[in-house]
Amino acid sequence: MRSFDLFNGDADGLCALHQLRMAEPRSACLITGVKRDIDLLRHLPDEPALDVTALDLCFDRNVDHVRRVLETGGEVQYVDHHAATLRFDHPRLKACIDPSPDVCTALLVDRRLDGRYRDWAITAAFGDNLIPVAQRLAQAQGHGDEATHRLRHLGLLLNYNAYGETVQDLHIPPLALYEALQGFESPFDFIDGAAHYVALDQGYREDQQQASALRPHRSTPDGALYLLPAAAWARRLCGTLANALAAQCPTACVAMLTGRPEGGYLVSVRTHGGIGADVLCRRYAGGNGRAGAAGIDRLPEAELDRFIADYFQHIERGT
Repeated sequence: MRSFDLFNGDADGLCALHQLRMAEPRSACLITGVKRDIDLLRHLPDEPALDVTALDLCFDRNVDHVRRVLETGGEVQYVDHHAATLRFDHPRLKACIDPSPDVCTALLVDRRLDGRYRDWAITAAFGDNLIPVAQRLAQAQGHGDEATHRLRHLGLLLNYNAYGETVQDLHIPPLALYEALQGFESPFDFIDGAAHYVALDQGYREDQQQASALRPHRSTPDGALYLLPAAAWARRLCGTLANALAAQCPTACVAMLTGRPEGGYLVSVRTHGGIGADVLCRRYAGGNGRAGAAGIDRLPEAELDRFIADYFQHIERGT
């Protein structure tokens, strides 16, 4: 059987696969992409008996390809934390899918491995904006403030690097970043010894300077909405900036709309307290996510006013 590992190019996908392959090494063809490129199983070859592992990729967006692999005698291991309304049972499908708001894919892998590489799971949780969860785990690991901050910053950088319209927008292609991670059992060693870390940190700081004058397009006591230009720096920073703004005011919601080169917007939404970001985003084509963090791949310009009104009504109702 030909083996394939497919993973989201963000912090969660990278750290999930890195943990899994340190514990269960195998030779496999690797398929990944930018953070929003989640229907990656479309790249699988049309041949029988594939051995597929998919990590941090929405099951519903890939369900037809999962069926194709299974129907041709293949096996699929699926680990993810997004809602899976189309999930089904099959003897050769091993699915660990948990959409609970306090887990990410790397934490699901961490459970399976009994915490063997937990610092990578903590890194992923920080990158996926599960800040309280990651802090509790770091404290349980015995990490002080400095070590915890280093893991948090690494998670932020790995996640930040995945945002972009195409791989060309990114500082480092996710595949190259994963291959760099493979040389380090500990995230602290990666921080101290990897040139990729230095490049990501420098790129992040430069992009932050571009966003220093950013102000909300509209705001209320319940939240704010920002419009970013159709520029590479904005596409790289949009998700990380949404996370940072949400963390600054944990009682307010954030929507970040970034212009796409061909028109329309890439949407990132962060909510709190049971306000379903995923519920809002799934009202629009290409929208998905989870309760606290969701997005829309392509919001047409013609739907901008509708989305703005919908967003503020949604967070005001608190549902």
